[in-house]
Amino acid sequence: MATIIAHTAVVDPRAELDDEVRVGHHCVIGPNVKVGRGTRLENNVTLTGNSILGRNNHLFPGVVIGAEPQDLSYQGSPTQVIIGDGNVFRESVTINRATEKEDGITAVGSNCYMMTCSHVAHDCKVEDRVIMANNVMLGGHVHVAHDATLSGGCAVHHFASIGCYSFVSGLSRVLHDVPPYMLVEGFPARPRTVNVVALKRKNFSNEAIKALMEAYRLLYRSRVGMEHARDILSGGKPMLPELQVLFDFIEDSQGGRHGRGRDRRKAA
Repeated sequence: MATIIAHTAVVDPRAELDDEVRVGHHCVIGPNVKVGRGTRLENNVTLTGNSILGRNNHLFPGVVIGAEPQDLSYQGSPTQVIIGDGNVFRESVTINRATEKEDGITAVGSNCYMMTCSHVAHDCKVEDRVIMANNVMLGGHVHVAHDATLSGGCAVHHFASIGCYSFVSGLSRVLHDVPPYMLVEGFPARPRTVNVVALKRKNFSNEAIKALMEAYRLLYRSRVGMEHARDILSGGKPMLPELQVLFDFIEDSQGGRHGRGRDRRKAA
């Protein structure tokens, strides 16, 4: 199937559009943009900068990808946005290209769902199967691990990390790293329980879920130390992989500033 471009769209001749791409009315595509097979742009979508989109993405009206970072230090260098396959970007989603402060790439993985007016700032890394509800705001340099869910209106501080299979409740103020497998909520957001619903949906074993619930109880309710909690949970045996992921994440967070492990980069 050939690529279809509406007659009101403005597509720079240097842009690279694969087969079966559909470009709706009043879209604007810049010269350094690449769009993969089967990607669909509804009306009034803007793709600019050095932006690469994979296959079978669906962009709704008002989406803007690749605009300059909202960072006063940015000096116009050719940084990038790289997006995977099968993502849905609903109305007015914005994804800014990177600054020069890290690797020069703002990245979104595959099979993510970003709802209306959600924002991915410069230098963010969003992994696969992430859900961002309406008006979620990621500050610069935020990392969101795979299978995380961020509810409507939550704001994530720059350089924070969101762990895998975690859930951030609506309107939460995320100042610190969000541990994997946990449900956080509040102003500022704190772990409230294990994200059991998601773990069951993803077919985690009962053993792993029970172990994570006990880890939550020890770390966030009883507030025992990390090493003591490790000893209790391992019982002299090799630790479950899920627990190892959790403890490695928390250890990294505690090594950073203000409860954000990646804030060490900012300090450097």
